[in-house]
Amino acid sequence: MDISRRTLISTTSGTLALSLLPMKLAYAAQMVDVRMWPAEEYTRVTLEHDQPIKFKYFLVRSPMPYRLVVDIEGLTLTAKLQKMISDVSPNDPYIKSVRIGQYTPTIVRLVMDLKSEVRPEVFSLKPVANYKYRLIFDIYPVESEDPIAGVIAGLNGQKTPSDPLGELLAQNKTKSNAQSPAISQNQSKDSATNKKNNTPPAPAQSKATPQATKTPSAKPAAKVKRDIVIVVDAGHGGEDPGAVGKRKTYEKHITLSIAKRLERLIKREKGMKVVMTRSSDHFVSLSQRVMIAQKAKAHLFVSIHADAWTKPSAKGASVYALSERGATSSAAMWLAKNQNEADLIGGANFKEVDKRLQSVLVDMTTSWKINYSLELGHSVLQYLGKINTLHRKQVEQAGFLVLKAPGIPSILVETAFISNPQEERKLKTAAYQQNVADAILKGIKAQVKKNDSIMQS
Repeated sequence: MDISRRTLISTTSGTLALSLLPMKLAYAAQMVDVRMWPAEEYTRVTLEHDQPIKFKYFLVRSPMPYRLVVDIEGLTLTAKLQKMISDVSPNDPYIKSVRIGQYTPTIVRLVMDLKSEVRPEVFSLKPVANYKYRLIFDIYPVESEDPIAGVIAGLNGQKTPSDPLGELLAQNKTKSNAQSPAISQNQSKDSATNKKNNTPPAPAQSKATPQATKTPSAKPAAKVKRDIVIVVDAGHGGEDPGAVGKRKTYEKHITLSIAKRLERLIKREKGMKVVMTRSSDHFVSLSQRVMIAQKAKAHLFVSIHADAWTKPSAKGASVYALSERGATSSAAMWLAKNQNEADLIGGANFKEVDKRLQSVLVDMTTSWKINYSLELGHSVLQYLGKINTLHRKQVEQAGFLVLKAPGIPSILVETAFISNPQEERKLKTAAYQQNVADAILKGIKAQVKKNDSIMQS
């Protein structure tokens, strides 16, 4: 290692001790903002800048601690970039500290000291919506090859299973085996009845008799009914704020709060289990939300949102389902297009997304799924109408990507218009959030009671 490199990584009090070079490049990109999103699933670091930049990165595993080193070309060190040092949260699961220095007159080196070995994904995004160019670092734990598996653990309130689906099958097998003692109990009851009626019991059969080895021609064993698994999807998150109200209320915060309230309600219900697509302020791609529902073997999928329109007068709640043919209205088409752009805004790494996740978004709907979704949506809509004005009195349909989990009835609930100042204030209140959660659960329960065909799915 040459002297300049050794100097670069020398530290004082956890920060990189380098003097800021006075020379500025005429073509240098300007830093717009630096954002960090720590979460148990992964930590995201976003550098937003006004021009394209080149970068390369590598992991340093020795000496400890583990380090992620990123060289960014066409960038000069500024106060906004140095802001990253203070933005690191002590509770960040993966990043211990950040050091930044001017490696060469044209290159800034960023060093992330890590708490453990990680699996980084570093990629850039072109401008979209209100965002300019973005350089994104997604820091995943290496021990979790499947980041979705951690979410499924919420089914039983226990640690992440290495094979959640296998574990579910094992549970069913255990339940089936547990029925054996019940047969013995019934036999004992029969013996007692025979004794009372002075009827001699049937002679015991020897194990050696051929009759004992015959397979009884009994009815096939009934399928063990498992609990109804409901996936609750808090719309948007992390880099994707969703709609923003006039009073700077973020849709992503409202949806998460309502989703958590619904989660708590479902956990109290006998015969129901709940899985959350996200439980903190981090970005989850549309394909991952669908895959979570698939891996959880979900019976129902409920995506929670807060509507927005160009005119502040628009108000009320509404419910949407997937369409097999096309949108039922121009408003539904516009909303679906808006929601389907979440991956672009949130910053999905399309090059690294598993092909299986992308294939999930292929429309594999059935008439049964669509019909049940419409029935479920209508049931939820009825209860929402008791707590708020209905923007649409019928369930609308459009090609929402997040509702495309194959074979899983799915609805998208617009709880109110965050673009309406009155409804924005209402959305922020704990009382209304709780009422929405109550209405959704009541709608689900009413539909399941009316039509329990999902129990056989």
